[in-house]
Amino acid sequence: MSEARMPELVTIPLSFIEFTLDYERQDLTLWVERAHIIQTIFDALKPWNPSIDDLEPISTGKLSEQGFILKIPLKRVSFFFGPASCRFTRDGVDWNMLEETIAILDAAFSAFIRFSGMVIVGQRTVIGLHLQPKTAPFMDILSAFLAPQLAALEKEPVKTMATVVRWAKRRVTLDGSGALVNALFLKFEREFDGATSYEEMAVQLRKDEEELFGILGIEEDRA
Repeated sequence: MSEARMPELVTIPLSFIEFTLDYERQDLTLWVERAHIIQTIFDALKPWNPSIDDLEPISTGKLSEQGFILKIPLKRVSFFFGPASCRFTRDGVDWNMLEETIAILDAAFSAFIRFSGMVIVGQRTVIGLHLQPKTAPFMDILSAFLAPQLAALEKEPVKTMATVVRWAKRRVTLDGSGALVNALFLKFEREFDGATSYEEMAVQLRKDEEELFGILGIEEDRA
């Protein structure tokens, strides 16, 4: 009987989470009332010291893409609010920051929803991780997902590859990292209904991460 292979230890130098709320209906009054919305969100985010200098109006592109961006640099947080959707992004995030992350996004989104009266029908989540193996070349991990027929097209070794798998409300992307040497990029996305709590989503997303790490044969090095 062969011994079970130990997971390859990886570090996660770069990461991000993105969270988007989809409205029941698009509403142009959100663009007209943006000054009041901004003040409402500023007040809600007071514990994290938002600054007017970190506010950026977006007035180009499609109207659905216009709105305003508010950043909290010390927390590496960015909010976008527009007439079609609103979005929260945080860089350099990990599971130890979960409680704080939920507190920040809930403060802003709850204030926005109370002010606007918007009904949320969908919630979309994205987690992106740049994974750097401690010892193995990153292609040793990716090659398990490479079709042999494609690998056989050339005699020289494959340098990188990408795989995208999509379901009705879930998507997984596996690729070589374009930001780090000898690293792979894992992005997993899920859609939830508007009533799902942040805690419920977090439980599911953590389960997704553990499942994907198991498939990849990796484990985060927390030493």
